[in-house]
Amino acid sequence: MTARTWAVALTGLNGHMVDVEADLSQQTPGFDLIGLADRALGEAVRRVHNACRNSGLDLPRRKLTVNLSPAGLPKHGAAFDLAIAIAAFGTTGSLDEVSLARTVHLGELGLDGRLRPIPGVLPALHAAREAGFERAVVPVANEAEARLVPGLEVHAAVSLAHVALLHGAELAELVDPEPVLAAATPARSGPAPELADVIGQDEAVAALVAAAAGGHHLLLSGPPGAGKTMLARRLAGILPDLDEELALEAASIRSLMGENLTRLDLRPPFVAPHHSASIAAMIGGGSRAARPGAIARAHGGLLFLDEAAEAPGGVLDALRQPLEAGMIEIHRAEFTTRFPARFQLVLATNPCPCGAFGVVGEECICPPSAIRRYAARLSGPIRDRLDIEVRVARVSAAQVSTQERGTLSTADARGRVEEARDRAARRWRGTPWRLNAHVPGTWLRQGDFRLPAEARAPLDRALQRGALTLRGYDRVLRLAWSVADLAGADAPGLAHVGRALFLKKGMTA
Repeated sequence: MTARTWAVALTGLNGHMVDVEADLSQQTPGFDLIGLADRALGEAVRRVHNACRNSGLDLPRRKLTVNLSPAGLPKHGAAFDLAIAIAAFGTTGSLDEVSLARTVHLGELGLDGRLRPIPGVLPALHAAREAGFERAVVPVANEAEARLVPGLEVHAAVSLAHVALLHGAELAELVDPEPVLAAATPARSGPAPELADVIGQDEAVAALVAAAAGGHHLLLSGPPGAGKTMLARRLAGILPDLDEELALEAASIRSLMGENLTRLDLRPPFVAPHHSASIAAMIGGGSRAARPGAIARAHGGLLFLDEAAEAPGGVLDALRQPLEAGMIEIHRAEFTTRFPARFQLVLATNPCPCGAFGVVGEECICPPSAIRRYAARLSGPIRDRLDIEVRVARVSAAQVSTQERGTLSTADARGRVEEARDRAARRWRGTPWRLNAHVPGTWLRQGDFRLPAEARAPLDRALQRGALTLRGYDRVLRLAWSVADLAGADAPGLAHVGRALFLKKGMTA
């Protein structure tokens, strides 16, 4: 007797359908699980045995073999428990074969038969829906997350016995156990701090608005206490909400990290890892299973690295490829996977190890060699990938006494950013891009979007004398379009290009 149902194996965010087939044979009684399972999945045999017995679902006392196909696909974790148990009990002939074969089962089993929540339900069910399945069973703790997938009939079950009843089993006695609920996920940060609370930093605030309008990367440098972290956190508040597609991608990454999702969060994520984070923590990795790093968790939002010059060697340079590609590809011996990583990078750094270099009224105690080494920790290739560099100075006593509030509120700034992004979206309609920062430089240097020679003149001069690389040239062009969008102009003029050049290099036209 053979029974068959379906589960999903995740490699990063990519889901692969797994055919779970169970077979009875006339051999020495036993229970074998085959199909390249990892250790946690290999232990499913014992969980399934106890869960079935405690749920009143007696398995046949014969040789039972469960195969997870395709056999060459690595499979890990306890999410296959439910599919294995249902397929195994299905060999008794007590379940509807058609119902089993058209249903995807996801869930970990407790020894008492209750279903426990699992990570990655959202990307797994997206893969099932793309494969043509229309019905899925998940633990009750994952119900809200599962219902985020459109066009899928979701059944949330408390126990293995309830799943068996769904497929036509007849049980003498059904006990309603207490459902296993998901652990409370720490709430994401509350409302973003108010931009109007920033005083004496008008130039920096204007740079934040330009960065938000085009999705540009930003470097804030200045002494301790100047407000670099404060400004970065307020940048998150002026970003527009994500569209549904991008929000689902960001939610899928959070699901893979084990967060309990109850709704689709449209606010862009704000990820701020400690400056001591390793390369693996930043870009992701893992041996048997790929885990998303900070750059993937920041997809669609902000990645803020405070004290960037203190980061371990190689961490910042590891960001170079994701900054260009908008994704990270992780290669291991057993698998290759990729995570989306289209984030906006914000770096904050001091001018020197003591933080007093160039600060009026303070004395820097760092030798010149230490200052040079400290500045060199932000390598040239990384600086070349930053669109805006802002020097943040400390607020003076006079500014504190004369200015109670900033000139721009969070709501007003977000309104300006949304208008600028709408202009850009209309301009790039019909292309893969929506933000100016994502448009290839070749599109801006050639064809219909090529600027007149008089508008490009300061850029051409900077490129000719070596003050800009060609990559930097393209980044200033993208920033000029964002400056023009904020000003309501149809295309950048000399003033917009000059402003962009100043934001990039501190140079005037």
